Amino acid sequence: MSDSMKQIAMRIEDLRESSDYTVEQMADMLSVSVEEYRKYEAGEADMSISFLVKLSDVLGVDMTEILTGQTPRLNTLSVTRAGKGHETDSHDQYVYKNLAYNFIHRKIEPMYVTVRPEDNKTLVPNSHDGQEFDYILSGTMHLVVGKNDIVLNPGDSAYYDSRAPHAMEAVGDEPVHFLAIVIP
Repeated sequence: MSDSMKQIAMRIEDLRESSDYTVEQMADMLSVSVEEYRKYEAGEADMSISFLVKLSDVLGVDMTEILTGQTPRLNTLSVTRAGKGHETDSHDQYVYKNLAYNFIHRKIEPMYVTVRPEDNKTLVPNSHDGQEFDYILSGTMHLVVGKNDIVLNPGDSAYYDSRAPHAMEAVGDEPVHFLAIVIP
């Protein structure tokens, strides 16, 4: 487990305890088993961005606070330079960079996502409240949303109800880079 994941797990436990929620209550509110939730708090399980979005909503804090331990401060403009952004190693198949992590009261979560072909495993769908927009920048991506199974190439995009189970993987030897806009 990375040091970053340990810190995120500790912050989640601290936030839960300061909110006077039990592990069982949190698991119920997040629609996960108690065992799975305990693994998250112990830093023993990867957390998807969708889980972190839902968790931040339940705890009433900005996702940036969970990921970095800091409260976002910008409220007029946030600039993220090329190759920058707050990287989140929360999922073993995807690399996320939050492109507006320091903007307070975000209405969307803009993410630069990389899906590496060497990480392709069994597609493990996740779901979360809200909607999602994915715009392919490079590479070819296999996307499954509910019963829909499509391949997206650079310049293609998909907009979907993220309550539907969805998963993605790189096709071929090239990583996929895409912009994901998550609307909680």
